[in-house]
Amino acid sequence: MTASSLEVRTLGLVFQNPIVLAAGTAGYGRELREVTRLDRLGGLVTKAVSPEPRAGAPAPRVAEFEGGMINAIGLANPGLDAVRETHLPWLASELPGTRKLVNVVGKVVEDYATVVRGLTDAPGVDAFELNVSCPNVKAGGMEFGADPAALAAVVRQSREATGRPVFVKLSPTLPNIAESARIAVDAGADALTLVNTIPGLVVDVERRRPAIGFGSGGVSGHALLPVGVLATWRVSRAVRVPLLGVGGVASASDALQYILAGASLVGVGTAALRDPRAPERIIEQLGAWLERHGVRSVGELVGALEWPA
Repeated sequence: MTASSLEVRTLGLVFQNPIVLAAGTAGYGRELREVTRLDRLGGLVTKAVSPEPRAGAPAPRVAEFEGGMINAIGLANPGLDAVRETHLPWLASELPGTRKLVNVVGKVVEDYATVVRGLTDAPGVDAFELNVSCPNVKAGGMEFGADPAALAAVVRQSREATGRPVFVKLSPTLPNIAESARIAVDAGADALTLVNTIPGLVVDVERRRPAIGFGSGGVSGHALLPVGVLATWRVSRAVRVPLLGVGGVASASDALQYILAGASLVGVGTAALRDPRAPERIIEQLGAWLERHGVRSVGELVGALEWPA
């Protein structure tokens, strides 16, 4: 089994394998350099970047429960200038073979293009991922992704601000995720990330209070796997762009579910927080699975799911 069997070529980029660290789970890379072989990964999606620094949600920000994790980080980040000047140069110099996607957030439509424009020529940037699950403060807090006009505007303005590939990350709670995918692609999205977390509430019954400081938060972990795989399959039948499947991946078998459903790339998030070496094991397991089944390239499996007649 050669290394090329795991290689993914898409959007003019070469990923040495399909496994990508999901946004928010790897910081800007430095945070995991002592515990994860980041150079072995296909890619890394950075922590969110907004035009200005954001303090984020009150502590505690993360809590585990049986079956997963809930978090409310509040999109805390040092802001566009600090990321450009400090974090991206490190990524460029330390991880030349690992593709770097910058996750972008905003409070208003224009924020996304501001970040994209400000980082498009920065070192260490291969692509952007727009998190459209953020609340639009000009629309009463409605998520950008849930408002067709706002979604199209965010994508269109970001597309105009860069020549680099633009991924759009969609929520599984959208009324019709396939239609949202079409809107994003029609507005200029080169690829889609599926899916974001699901809103939830975990209660600390001893204190009779929410387990995290913000109250509610985003639910992730293995229980999200079938939700994300179904969304990936539905979107793969609606649009013809590369997909990055995220949600509940903790093994090669999980990753293969996304790939068979139509994803070219697979993100690992909560599993990497629990065990920073999990992504490396998934890569090894994936290579072994391909060899065991006589599959020459992981690309042969993309969208190969056989649906019941």
